[in-house]
Amino acid sequence: MYLPRQLGPLHDLPDTPEAYDAVLADVTEQALARLTPEGNLEHPDCVDDIGDTSLGITSLLAFAWQRTKDDRLPEAVRRSLAFHLRERVYVDDNPGYPNLKVRNSGLPYARYTLAAGAHPIGDWPSTVWALLQAVNLLDAADGLVDDAQRAELLDVAHGYWRWLTEATFFNPQEAGNQAIGCVVGGLMLARHLPPEEGESVRTRAIELYVEKIRDHRVADRGALLPPEHGGAYDNNYGPISLSFLAQAHRVSGAEIFAEDGEALARYIDARLTNGGFDNGGPRYSEQHSAFESVLGLRYFGARIGSDLGRYRGDSRWARHAVKDDGGVDGHFAWMLVWQIQDTTRWHREPSTAPARHQLRAGTVSVAFDDRMTPAVVEAAGTYYLPAAVNRQHGFGPVVDGFLLCRPMGEVRVRDLRTEGLAAKLVTKPAVGRDHVLRHVRSLYVTDGTSLWMTVAVERLPGTPYLLAGLPYAADDGDRVRRTSDAEVVAAGELRLTHPESEGVEHFDARSGQTQEQAAFALAADPRGYGNPDEGWRHLVSSTALEAGPVPDAPEGLHIFAVRYGPGRQFMPTFEQSASGLTVRTEAFTAVIGDPAGDAYGEPELTLYA
Repeated sequence: MYLPRQLGPLHDLPDTPEAYDAVLADVTEQALARLTPEGNLEHPDCVDDIGDTSLGITSLLAFAWQRTKDDRLPEAVRRSLAFHLRERVYVDDNPGYPNLKVRNSGLPYARYTLAAGAHPIGDWPSTVWALLQAVNLLDAADGLVDDAQRAELLDVAHGYWRWLTEATFFNPQEAGNQAIGCVVGGLMLARHLPPEEGESVRTRAIELYVEKIRDHRVADRGALLPPEHGGAYDNNYGPISLSFLAQAHRVSGAEIFAEDGEALARYIDARLTNGGFDNGGPRYSEQHSAFESVLGLRYFGARIGSDLGRYRGDSRWARHAVKDDGGVDGHFAWMLVWQIQDTTRWHREPSTAPARHQLRAGTVSVAFDDRMTPAVVEAAGTYYLPAAVNRQHGFGPVVDGFLLCRPMGEVRVRDLRTEGLAAKLVTKPAVGRDHVLRHVRSLYVTDGTSLWMTVAVERLPGTPYLLAGLPYAADDGDRVRRTSDAEVVAAGELRLTHPESEGVEHFDARSGQTQEQAAFALAADPRGYGNPDEGWRHLVSSTALEAGPVPDAPEGLHIFAVRYGPGRQFMPTFEQSASGLTVRTEAFTAVIGDPAGDAYGEPELTLYA
């Protein structure tokens, strides 16, 4: 089976003016064929996320008219805009909406679903989206709609802003992408208001960003990130937030949006595998955005000098939102407009700067979590997740069922590149159930094709082994398929084990279940609302690669050695001397210094091809 949403890299989509003109031409023909006598442009199957969608198609038609002057479009724009202003602007409170600060304000808002009280929780983001569609249309309205209709649209857009910032709590879902989108709406609206009023809205938008978003950023992997649905980052919504930061900077020129966008972009670059696979987040564990992310990844990829376009998007939404029949939906239509307006081209080369939470070279990458334990290992087109044993997750030595990967003290990191090799040495103090402090030294070396992992630790009791990952997915053309196979060898005994118990808390990689499905099954709240990352943490056991210790380790040490990916015969040797632990493999020789490190406590590493 294939993962349903991680498809091709986003930078593989043509982004020339001619390609975008073809997209707009297709949208135009679909819209003109769909337009009802009342002026409705909604997809007939649209139920949720509907409040902004007709207006979104209208804005695309207006943008297309700017580029083509197609004489069929002005009447379609006027009729469909009249429909939205007449039928999709609500001023009576939605029954059951829990986030109002002012009752019966009379301010306009957009509904997530049209039926009163049916699903009011989504009205805040739907109103943000409607505001963004409105300001995009205002940008294109000159010469297209009459003064009265334009004035009514501007009045509604200003009302949307006031409803979002005065009548309701700001960002009630703690969703960074929605909140930054609201700020963008205010910045764009300000340009259409009289100068004094516009400056007031612009100032308020930036204040909201600083006080309600920036001041509440969440730390993860050394970065401060806009919180997303209660977590630090979501691999679906995070890149969408990046697009909003890009537009905020494009519209306002305020350096704060560039600084925060670059920080988020470097974080995404560090956690993203070479092949573009990523998973994790507090809302959608494996779902991926597509056209919604292009602007941010392209804009900030160029600014930080890295190939963020390798991100695997859901190419079914490659250009715009679509329904199951492939028909265009107006949801998030402004993102297509913005990415066409922005002339930044994809930066296609990886960053050469070492990143603490990433090792990457060629087709190999390791993304590390906050504890400097691998979060995803990629080699030979296969992706390995942290395995689970006795409710503990990670990569590392296991002794008597206890996983030594949680640091008890400062984690030290040393990066080194030489002669076609890239290496990272991670030294972390860890405490076992026996309360003995041990220094776990993990060396990761890659030649761009294979990955060598060597783990050395003071001698452990019992019969320890290395938990070396859960083989989970593999590249297959433009798709990612589920797998339980692994191209892995070890210096000691190597075994691939599967859970002996059944149930959602035991993940068997041979099953048809995805990580996302298992994570939501274990989450406390319903799918779409629960936190899959928290759910996944309840996993008791999983399929796991288990590597036994090397048979002839130096006295006083347990050493584990594994190679992911192809290579010649794997027979590493190990020698302890005054200069440290020497590791010799078929591809390199490395000398790992004493756990105490140098005079500053930093780990010492020497590497030769």
